[in-house]
Amino acid sequence: MTLPIYQADAFTDKLFGGNPAAICPLEQWLPEPVMQKIAAENNLAETAFFVPEGEGYKLRWFTPEMEIDLCGHATLASAHILFTELGYSKDIIHFHTLKAGTLIVSRNDDLYTLDFPSRVPELAEAPPELIEALGAGSPVETHKSRDYMLIYETEEQIASIQPDFNALAKIDAIGIIVTAPGNHSDFVSRMFAPAAGIPEDPVTGSAHCNLIPYWAERLGKAKLHAFQISARRGELWCELKGDRVLMSGKAVTYLKGEIFV
Repeated sequence: MTLPIYQADAFTDKLFGGNPAAICPLEQWLPEPVMQKIAAENNLAETAFFVPEGEGYKLRWFTPEMEIDLCGHATLASAHILFTELGYSKDIIHFHTLKAGTLIVSRNDDLYTLDFPSRVPELAEAPPELIEALGAGSPVETHKSRDYMLIYETEEQIASIQPDFNALAKIDAIGIIVTAPGNHSDFVSRMFAPAAGIPEDPVTGSAHCNLIPYWAERLGKAKLHAFQISARRGELWCELKGDRVLMSGKAVTYLKGEIFV
């Protein structure tokens, strides 16, 4: 069987920036073990698969290790490929997902806006082994929803973190988010998910489902500008709208080809 495959860099307007995702358009689902093997072979943070459903698409995401419940950058990348490579002519795409409900992506020129569920994190206590694995000292606060979110005082602290990934992989959470006020933005962040096969995720839409409600409340404003300061770096324009978060960013196509399964 021959299948099309694309790769795009999301949350950036520069090739080799942002977060790369693989996208496999399908007419019908492949067996789950096959999709997992494709994701492992791609060895990117996420591979997205979608199939047509009515006027929208069903969408699923796989890391090299597991199927994930929510992924922002691979959703943005999927929309980008539909708009730019697959002839999708409307300005809004509805993606129907297994656990995150219906996700909407709209396009305004070269800017894509994701409409995602908010995941308000709750105050929690950081396990000592988590703080030790990050090596950045004690955070100002720790919160948790699906992921741990640790708040620090400065952007420089976030930039300097060099985690012990083996130790982080033993923490009972899919992801570890670290964040602080930004020097040239409302906030900055980084995201580590070694337990899901992703040591550091370059730009993470799902993490911003936690970050946006936290920073909106802390800063007293609904519209926010953010950078995820990984080595590849990504930029997001964010907005809190009730129990939804809007994340806007750009994308560029890197690769298109075929795989043989």
